[in-house]
Amino acid sequence: MSRKYFVLHASFEDDEVLLDAVKATREANYEIAEVYTPFPVHGLDKAMGLKPTRIAIAAFLFGLTGFLTALAITNYTMIVDWPQNFGGKPNFTYPENMPAFVTILFELTVFFAAHFMVITFYLRSRLWPWKEAENPNPRSTDDLFVMEVEVDENAEKAADFFKKTGASEVVITEKIDPNDFDTH
Repeated sequence: MSRKYFVLHASFEDDEVLLDAVKATREANYEIAEVYTPFPVHGLDKAMGLKPTRIAIAAFLFGLTGFLTALAITNYTMIVDWPQNFGGKPNFTYPENMPAFVTILFELTVFFAAHFMVITFYLRSRLWPWKEAENPNPRSTDDLFVMEVEVDENAEKAADFFKKTGASEVVITEKIDPNDFDTH
């Protein structure tokens, strides 16, 4: 037997009303699937109970990888493989030549951090180039705030709850879980 559930899209016209509604929704033990906003709303992540991001750690690790790659490349190319004497500098020791490589070290550190951060963001957010938009209401990119909540039953009761929290409109959609089909 497949599982039926309901998806509610509660629309709000003010970000402060949305924040209060998110807090009330969590207190009422409804699980918020997503919130669509036309601009970032300060404090929304905490109100939704989202964990802090670890992307800064990833940025540091990507930058460190770029820095170590730059060290290896400059050491190999300028000291090991093809040592050249530029302006009387000794070419057999890396630490004495390192000030000449600061630009390369900096650029590869920033290059690795920036590019791999973008790739990580897209992978983590599941934003593929061929993915279609999941925006339930086109106005949420202009002037409307939409909260998406999934409920198993009592969709009308949930809709009344969202009307009381300040929702200007509540749209109920019935869904069937495609992963929960009975094979008998």
